[in-house]
Amino acid sequence: MTARRAISLGLRANWQQFALLVAINAFVGGVVGVERSTLAPLAEHDFHLASRAAIFSFLISFGLIKAASNLVAGRLADRIGRRRVLLAGWAAALPVPVLIILAPSWGWVVFANVLLGINQGLAWSTTVNMKIDLVGRRRRGFALGLNEASGYLAVAAAAAVAGFIAASYGIRPVPYYLAEGLAVCGLLLSLLVRETSGHVDLESSGAKPTQSVGRLMLDVSLRERTMSSACQAGLVNNLNDGMAWALLPLFFASRGLGLREIGLLAGTYPAIWGAGQLITGWMSDQLGRKRLIVAGMLLQSAAIVGFVALPGLGWWLAESVALGAGTALVYPTLLAVIGDVARIPDRATSVGIYRLWRDAGYAVGAIVAGVIADAAGFSAAIFTIAALTGISGIIVAVRMRESRPA
Repeated sequence: MTARRAISLGLRANWQQFALLVAINAFVGGVVGVERSTLAPLAEHDFHLASRAAIFSFLISFGLIKAASNLVAGRLADRIGRRRVLLAGWAAALPVPVLIILAPSWGWVVFANVLLGINQGLAWSTTVNMKIDLVGRRRRGFALGLNEASGYLAVAAAAAVAGFIAASYGIRPVPYYLAEGLAVCGLLLSLLVRETSGHVDLESSGAKPTQSVGRLMLDVSLRERTMSSACQAGLVNNLNDGMAWALLPLFFASRGLGLREIGLLAGTYPAIWGAGQLITGWMSDQLGRKRLIVAGMLLQSAAIVGFVALPGLGWWLAESVALGAGTALVYPTLLAVIGDVARIPDRATSVGIYRLWRDAGYAVGAIVAGVIADAAGFSAAIFTIAALTGISGIIVAVRMRESRPA
């Protein structure tokens, strides 16, 4: 009973651990950010890959493994605790930059992204679950907005810095020294994290997980209309993010932009996405979840159309801002929806199932964009992704129930 009395819920009561987790998530985002402006150009420059589908194989491996790791992370977090999962995630990150630096063939890069997917799935999922544990119910949207903001602001900063480094010193190896340093710092900070399973026990009055993963998978993915609506929206959101990661740098290069300009655009979109979540997470606590998700998906769709319809660096910069703003409306709000609706003892597993669907969007987006780009060109691929994003927003408008706590 003494240990139970020492634990309390809320952002103010747990601000030190919360701030530490925000910092750790920034390092998680920074590691993947280095790749966003360098890996697609690396495929063409160093490995001379011509097929878009072949180039996007790194994103397919990353998306599939990250999706599966999200599910594993959620279930392990409910069974063995959050801290162990977080440390395992960082251990997977350490070899990634080394493999890319030394890679004699593209297969090494694809394997490195398998490890990166494990890192992102285990580490990012765990910081999400630990923050949900700490803050309790009332300020969940705001807490998740802070979490996702820290990660994606770091993605933006690392993408921009890596792009400028690549333009000055080459795509390999110098940008990946940055990635290795970020991974080491993230691991060292994670050693300071305290376990949050006690907060889950407090909020759930000690109840234990009761449902099998199979039944939870069906409920979250299909049966429960609000969570299943969030799952499909998350998948489509990351489908268009995969396009922004892998296809847009090649599209911009084909229109004559250099690495510095591509790095600027690759950094702008996640920067607006990251900073915007400082506001949109709080907004979802005040105004409700559903309207923000619908507005965000439709804004994303319009911005993606603009990349083809309104070309030029100035327009592309504005469209990157709009795409980031739409994603900021959607991203933390979808996580908050799952946190609202899921049973507390099974919450980490439910979040893992949602994140499985969401991050499978990277693989789906890479396959769709790569195949269409090879067959019909960049413009056709971009318009297809825009259409899927708009349809997803309409599905949320029709099917999702409002989940914000009263």
